[in-house]
Amino acid sequence: MAVPQRRISKTRKRLRRTHFKLNVTGLVTCPQCGAMIKAHHVCPKCGYYAGKPVYLNGKLVKEEKAEKKAPAKKAPAKKSAKKEEK
Repeated sequence: MAVPQRRISKTRKRLRRTHFKLNVTGLVTCPQCGAMIKAHHVCPKCGYYAGKPVYLNGKLVKEEKAEKKAPAKKAPAKKSAKKEEK
């Protein structure tokens, strides 16, 4: 069994281990408030994602486009009035 002849000093050991560190990856700054957030996630501070509000005051913001896409029911044509004239 291999046994070291001399004890490795704390400094030498720590110099060797300087590269054994964890890196935080995928953090970006929020364009609205400047907080550090995970990439491609809603900002927990301001509630924006990609420059659009998603959460405001803890409530989900509905998109106006989805509401506008629903067709509005038109009033039925007055066919009965035409029949009465004849």
